Amino acid sequence: MSCPHVSGLAALLKAAHPKWSPAAITSALMTTSYATYKNGAPIKDVATGKPATPFDYGAGHVDPMAALDPGLFYDLGVEDYLSFLCAYHYTTRDIKILTHIDFTCDSSKNYSAGDLNYPSFAASLYTNSGNGGAGTEKYTRTLNNVGTPGTYKVSVSTPSPAVKILVEPKSLSFTRAYEKKT
Repeated sequence: MSCPHVSGLAALLKAAHPKWSPAAITSALMTTSYATYKNGAPIKDVATGKPATPFDYGAGHVDPMAALDPGLFYDLGVEDYLSFLCAYHYTTRDIKILTHIDFTCDSSKNYSAGDLNYPSFAASLYTNSGNGGAGTEKYTRTLNNVGTPGTYKVSVSTPSPAVKILVEPKSLSFTRAYEKKT
């Protein structure tokens, strides 16, 4: 039942912000969602009664009021999605079937699915890598300010002691609406 509910919320956001792209609306819904109850306890999986994981709740429970004013969002355009398809080695024919766009991936370019300017990402954790599973994944994201000009500070955590997360820079300062920072 989440699909029709979130679709309805996306329509409400589009009505409130007609210039926002579908990716901006998705970002607003994802980045303002929550994974804990108001008392700080993790959301429970109703089937097991145990704490839920991102595999249960995805980005979390949507908060429509917060999504109306997310402060920042991650945006994407057609070229971003086409590059994503190139990262998965889609052929010109495959892309034409999916998108109805004539597009050929640039063979001199190194496409990566991790380059998609999306509010989440996945990292591969290899245990047979010869270095004990240690490795580094780097992702770059661009944020668009739709809130009051100001400074946004990063707060990221992981429940796994095996994963270390470092975000640089630790804050971004915006001086105007729709300013972008990477």
